[in-house]
Amino acid sequence: MATYAIGDIQGCFDALQCLLDRCRFDPAQDRLWFVGDLVNRGPQSLETLRFVRGLGDAAVTVLGNHDLYLLMVAADAVPKRGRDDTLDEILAAPDRGELLDWLRRQPLCHREGPYCVVHAGLLPGWSADQARALAREVELELAGPDWRRFLQTLWGDEPAAWRDDLAGTERHRVIVNAMTRMRFCSPEGEMEFRAKGELSDAPSGFLPWFDVPGRRSHDGRTVLVTGHWSALGLFLRTDLLALDSGCLWGGALTALRLEDRQVFQVECGQDGCVAR
Repeated sequence: MATYAIGDIQGCFDALQCLLDRCRFDPAQDRLWFVGDLVNRGPQSLETLRFVRGLGDAAVTVLGNHDLYLLMVAADAVPKRGRDDTLDEILAAPDRGELLDWLRRQPLCHREGPYCVVHAGLLPGWSADQARALAREVELELAGPDWRRFLQTLWGDEPAAWRDDLAGTERHRVIVNAMTRMRFCSPEGEMEFRAKGELSDAPSGFLPWFDVPGRRSHDGRTVLVTGHWSALGLFLRTDLLALDSGCLWGGALTALRLEDRQVFQVECGQDGCVAR
């Protein structure tokens, strides 16, 4: 039995199939951990969503910002942003309801053994166990009967930092933004959402969330497994496995076998996918 953590797919279903062939994935024995952003901007979001849902207990997926965006559009919480969205097939599908109900019941953060899987990252003041508890607050709302109304409140950048006394909309928004959108933050934990480039592109006064001194999830026991940051690329440390290697942008789709840290990749592009 093996567990493979897989970077952002974003509707690149053919690349995912190539990658699983490369890994010799066996759904009867192996497991897949998806770091979020199953859908949007790639050409086969519907096929991807159906496939991952069909894996049942063989797969764990955490919610990414594009997954939440799909749910927001479906709930009329936000308008579709632009021509690069590829969500129409899902929204028009006969099994739309089943797919969206499945998606909104996926975790925001998955904790298992030493691993903590989250799409973007954790604020420096949060331990992995605290993050799991905070994620549960959002998950209960998304899985509840008023999920559409709940999604009406999530859009926005403020507050940009966590406080323990936050409540309601502000509390949930910070949790979601940190776990699905964050790249850079200040040493005090204030998030910055505009910069999306490489580490050297950090705005003045900000640094990568995982390099903040004293980060509580950097405790010598926890390994964060993330995606979201395609400009960062495949970035592996003892405490961090960042797996978004930019498949959507012509890079690669990456799987990492957790048992021995072996990396599997396929190149993504107009001519299909090629194993590395």
